[in-house]
Amino acid sequence: MKDFEASKEIGFDALFNGASIGIIITDEESRILQANSFLLKLFGYPPEEIIGRHVEVLMPSRFREKHVHHRTDYQQHPRSRVMGAGLNLFGTRRDGTEFPVEVSLGPYTSEGRRYVIAFVSDITNRIAAEDDLKKLNAELEEKVTERTSSLNQIVLQLEEQMREIEAKDQELRIALDKEKQLNELKSRFVSLASHEFRTPLSAILSSTFLISKYAQNGDLQQQEKHLKKISTSVNLLTDILNDFLSVGKIEEGRVEVRYVVFNICDYLKNIVEEMNSLLKHKQEVRYVHEGEQEIELDPSLLRHIMTNLISNAIKFSPEESSIHIDTKYESGSLVLKVKDHGMGIPPEDQPQLFGRFFRAANVTYIQGTGLGLHIIGKYVELMGGNITVESELNKGTTFIIVFNSENRAG
Repeated sequence: MKDFEASKEIGFDALFNGASIGIIITDEESRILQANSFLLKLFGYPPEEIIGRHVEVLMPSRFREKHVHHRTDYQQHPRSRVMGAGLNLFGTRRDGTEFPVEVSLGPYTSEGRRYVIAFVSDITNRIAAEDDLKKLNAELEEKVTERTSSLNQIVLQLEEQMREIEAKDQELRIALDKEKQLNELKSRFVSLASHEFRTPLSAILSSTFLISKYAQNGDLQQQEKHLKKISTSVNLLTDILNDFLSVGKIEEGRVEVRYVVFNICDYLKNIVEEMNSLLKHKQEVRYVHEGEQEIELDPSLLRHIMTNLISNAIKFSPEESSIHIDTKYESGSLVLKVKDHGMGIPPEDQPQLFGRFFRAANVTYIQGTGLGLHIIGKYVELMGGNITVESELNKGTTFIIVFNSENRAG
C-alpha cells in the first residue's frame, strides 16, 4: 500500500512539474498553495515569493480589485470552466511585463476542504498568428478589389467594341453583364468565406474523421454527437449563404413587399414557439400584445425580422435570462419591441449597427456575418417602417420597430 501511495505521489509530481502548461492550486481564499515549474518560469517567480499569496499577484494591478469579486462568486458556485470567456485576459510577470493568457479552472475537494486548480497558457503566439491572418485577409480583399476594378475596365472596353459589332451585340452584352455580376459576387464571397466559413468547415472535417473512428468501435452515441455537430455547421453555412443572397436581392431591387392581413398575436406566438429550441439553459421568451390584433404587413419579411432579432437576443444573452417581446397596435400604427438582458452594444458602435458587414467590437468572438441587422433594416424600410436601438453595456439591448400605414411606399 505504501508503495502504491508513493507511486501515486511520484506520478503526480511528474505530471505536475513535467507539464508544458502553467498549473497552480489555490485554497478557498484563492491563496496559492502550489505552482508547477512551468508556471514559475512563465511568470519569473521563485516559489517562495508567490506561495501563500493571492492569485491576484499574477495579474495586472488594474484588474486585481475586480477579480477579487469574481473569485468570491466562483467560490460560491464552483464549476469547471474557461475563465473570462470572451474577454482578453493578461498575466503580469515578476518584472512587471504583461502577456496574454488563457485560464481554465477546475474545483475539487480533498479531506473536507475545497481547492481550485488552474491551468494557465501563454497565448502570445496564437494572438500574433490571428493578427497575421487578419492582415492576410485584408491583403486578399484588397487584391480582389483591384482585380474587380481591372475587370470592370475590361468590361468597358468590350462594351465599346460591342457597339461596333451589331450582329453579336446582344449576345456579348449578356455575357459581359454576367461576368460583371460574377466578379462582384466573387469579391464579396471571398471576403465572407475567409472570415466565416473556416470554423464550420473545420468542425465538419474533424467530425467526419471522428465518425469514421467511432464507427470502427461501434460507439453510436459519439457518432450521433458528431453528426449533430455536422448538421449544426451545415445549417450555419446555409444561414450565411442565405444572408448573402438576401443582400444581393435587396441591392438589385428584387424584393417585393406583399401585404397580407393577419393576426399579429397568433403569428408571433408561433414564431416564439419555433425559436424555443434555440434557448439556452433556463432562458425564456415572454410576449405581450396590446391593442387590436389584425394588422396588414408582409408576413414573410416580418418573419425574417423577428427570427433574426430573437435569435440575436438568445445568442447574446446569458443563461437564466428573459427576452421580452412587446407589440402595440393602435390607429394603423404597430410598435414592436424586442428586449434582452445581454451584453449590450458599445455606444460608439450603435450608429453603424445596420451597416453591411458591420459587427460590434464586443461580439467579434461570436460567429456571425454582420449582414443580419443590415437585412432587417432594409426589410423594415421596404415596409415603410423605422427601426431604432437602445442599449447599455452589460445591461441589455432593445430594438424598437414602428410600422405606420401612412408611410408605406406605393
